[in-house]
Amino acid sequence: MHYVWAGALALIFSVSAALAEPVKYVLDAANSVVSYEVGFGQDKITGRMPIKAADVTLDFQRNANSNVAVVLNAAGASSSFPFAEQALKGPKVLATGQFPELVFRSSAFRIGTTTAEVDGQVTIRGVTRPIRLSAQVFRQQGTDPGDLSKMSVHISGAVNRSDFGATGWSDMVSDRVVVQIVARLNRAG
Repeated sequence: MHYVWAGALALIFSVSAALAEPVKYVLDAANSVVSYEVGFGQDKITGRMPIKAADVTLDFQRNANSNVAVVLNAAGASSSFPFAEQALKGPKVLATGQFPELVFRSSAFRIGTTTAEVDGQVTIRGVTRPIRLSAQVFRQQGTDPGDLSKMSVHISGAVNRSDFGATGWSDMVSDRVVVQIVARLNRAG
């Protein structure tokens, strides 16, 4: 399986040598998903958070020219457990009445053989902290080899909610929140 991923990334980055400048992408929000998972005793609470806005530019030649900015609609978050959804949006966790959005802005990209790392800043409850996310970039199924007009990005990472003052129900809910993102991107223009 690693060979498939390595081959896909190698193809993307070798074909992208023909691209001389950064490429601006538009998020296909209807086909993109931001999900989260947090421990709840021996169980897990899962949920989703809608993407409000995204600004994505990828430079396959010079990683430093790539940048990503994403705004999530925290107030629109859903959960697998109704009580958890209400608690998530309440004043002891995300306080969405006061802080209806979560924001991520990239600061650096490092692309390896089969994966990439994206460093940036995440703002939750008005508190900004650094974060490192792992990413994999693929051509979307059905596109021709070398066609980088439609991309899929799989991103994962984790935050400790206490780092952002989201400490409610810490006796029942884990501090570590795992985030998984599947973003579908279309070349702008």
